Amino acid sequence: MALKDRLENGGPADGRPGGNTVGHWRQRLLEEINLDELAKLTMDQRRARLEKVTGLLVAREGPVLTGGERASLIRRVVDEALGLGVLEPLLADPSITEIMVNGPDAIFVERAGRVARVDGGFASQDQLYQTIDRIVAQVNRRVDESSPMVDARLPSGERVNVIVPPLSLNGPVITIRRFPRAYSVGELVEAGSLDEATGLLLAAFVRARLNVVIAGGTGTGKTTMLNALSAFVPAGERIITIEDSAELRLTQEHVISLESRPANIEGKGAITIRDLVRNALRMRPDRIIVGEVRGGETLDMLQAMNTGHDGSLVTVHANSTEDTVHRLRTLAAMSDVKLPYEAIRDQIEGAVDIVVQLTRGPDGSRRITEVAALGPAGAGVGSGAGAAPGPAAQHRVTRFEAEPLGSDQTVRGAFRHHPLPGFLATRLFEAGEKIPPAFAPEPRTGHVDTGRARPAEGGVGR
Repeated sequence: MALKDRLENGGPADGRPGGNTVGHWRQRLLEEINLDELAKLTMDQRRARLEKVTGLLVAREGPVLTGGERASLIRRVVDEALGLGVLEPLLADPSITEIMVNGPDAIFVERAGRVARVDGGFASQDQLYQTIDRIVAQVNRRVDESSPMVDARLPSGERVNVIVPPLSLNGPVITIRRFPRAYSVGELVEAGSLDEATGLLLAAFVRARLNVVIAGGTGTGKTTMLNALSAFVPAGERIITIEDSAELRLTQEHVISLESRPANIEGKGAITIRDLVRNALRMRPDRIIVGEVRGGETLDMLQAMNTGHDGSLVTVHANSTEDTVHRLRTLAAMSDVKLPYEAIRDQIEGAVDIVVQLTRGPDGSRRITEVAALGPAGAGVGSGAGAAPGPAAQHRVTRFEAEPLGSDQTVRGAFRHHPLPGFLATRLFEAGEKIPPAFAPEPRTGHVDTGRARPAEGGVGR
């Protein structure tokens, strides 16, 4: 949207008629500034310039205000001119991970996994629509009755979903998901999202080029965990990341980031995750990291894992490690390549090595609740590479055992470790990786867990 349009559009933030509304000062600001000169400045420089000019205007023409009232008015005028109005203070708050606008009068935010309503709102439904127009115009999209849903991304990277009547009965609804901060595995251990032994084991899995699927529900920390584990990919490998909205922050030097593209106003030009996965295979990747599979691209990803692209990482929505396998089968079946159920099952069993399950607790904490290896059903503890083949089964490696919830609704419990099955221990040994002592395989088949556990509390991430 043109700078002049951004300054001119939008209604008064406080909804009052007369000469002291935000709309009035925005109009006075437009009359005072040189738009051509302003357009040459960076966004930070524009904001500083507009704040200075607005302050002079209010001091010269405005009512008598306290210092706090004057600063608030200047901020609101500039927010309306350059940003998203009443949403700007929320976007500036680093503790907020999600912003939910349920119509003009109801704004909710998520902090530390808990959702709460905030004071204030839009002055009118028209002002909310004007804010929506600013968002979607940046990605050359529109929202109206003929196109009532849209996904977009703010210049600062936040993912935005908009849905309006007649589909929404609450009026226009905006959901803004913030970029997750990049946490290291060490930070996640300190926060209680996993324990140190499990962190060491997952790092060994990544370095040993095992294919890892990170599963969980919405807001359980899948992207955060994916980003943390990606740090263990050795430097020098060519990594291609594929996402709907680029959120991953890899630290390696040789990283190619690909992002899907929705259709334009005419309904054309869409580039899907599946298109990007197929193209990535032609780009000589050492590793492929997919932010999330949710459709036919699952089959392409499984085929990539089965054809020399070991060490790939991917996330998927699923509620348990068992559900993850069923979910992958369902998604792979959505491909236009019609394969029998047995063939899809074989693809999954040959591709997926490790499933990491994440869960968000009632206290908002996010943590690993189970790590399982996918391997032969007959490959028990102590069995080696020569074990008799059989149908795939899940072998539990780590499980978080929660205690009953107390009156404070805080989740407490311990991470329990199980000895690695022989086929998995062999993979790590052949890759030159050390097995953390907590997971050392026992020489006896049918070993019963000895109860190794570490208390845990807390958990972070998205």
